[in-house]
Amino acid sequence: MIETIAQVALPVDEVLRIKKRRILPNDRKDRKKRISIVTGIHGDELEGQYVCFELSRRIEAKKECLKGIVDIYPAMNPLGIDSITRGIPAFDLDMNRIFPGNAEGNMTESLAANILKDISGSDVVLDIHASNIYLTEIPQIRISRLHKEKLVPLAERCNVDFIWVHEASTVLESTFAYSLNSTGTPCLVVEMGVGMRITKEYGDQLVEGIFNLMDSMGMWTGDTAASRKAIVSEDSDDVCFLNAAAGGLFIPDVKHWEKLQKGDRIGRIIDPLSGAVLQNVVSPVDGILFTIRDYPIVDEGSLIGRLLKKEVASV
Repeated sequence: MIETIAQVALPVDEVLRIKKRRILPNDRKDRKKRISIVTGIHGDELEGQYVCFELSRRIEAKKECLKGIVDIYPAMNPLGIDSITRGIPAFDLDMNRIFPGNAEGNMTESLAANILKDISGSDVVLDIHASNIYLTEIPQIRISRLHKEKLVPLAERCNVDFIWVHEASTVLESTFAYSLNSTGTPCLVVEMGVGMRITKEYGDQLVEGIFNLMDSMGMWTGDTAASRKAIVSEDSDDVCFLNAAAGGLFIPDVKHWEKLQKGDRIGRIIDPLSGAVLQNVVSPVDGILFTIRDYPIVDEGSLIGRLLKKEVASV
């Protein structure tokens, strides 16, 4: 069942519609719990599109195993997706900075308010993002320390590699996830892959995690694969940031989620014109690389990667 949850008029007799697909179990008595899968808030983050497709396909193949309501929202920012734009085109707005919105406000505020109204009350929400075009991220869930007691146990079911608990001071109150969590609807923020691309293996990994989560909630009776044990980081000192000391072309030597020792070379920043190596980017600690630069052009200060220290990663 496909429904329009919010719509506004656009110029030239066009209408912006945000839609969801609701998958209902065969038996009405099984409609007590609801999980919502949300993606496309940023139009250049496409990893969640495949997750929506694969989740729908697998549920439909074994519909008799479904014991709850699954709401799928594949395109929260349809204009952004159509134009491969992070924000809302023509408004110069990041959609993930306008929540909770205002039903009586302007177009974007009204959309945000209607979206929250429709999703609020879900037993759990997954807000799926990708990285930007510059970085590749391993599948991870990011959680505010304000809500860690409720959210970490849910995140541990989701088959991600890493759960990153952020300090409350770093959380933006105008985000979709904050608005839901602060009003009692549990929302997990998933980050994985790279902008403008689909990484199928990451999508498959998360879909397995969604079925694990649904199984733990009593919403799925079909087969599930064992969920991998995620590393949980709650201390800002657990993560080491790597930044470029010079501008140039970054050539990586390693892949993300690779175990490194202090002094191992992660890559080089080179000058194609002179043939010089401007910087050997080395690991400052023993640990595991969970973010790595994907877009090769860097400026001084550009983020090259993030490392999870050995003591936390247990490598």
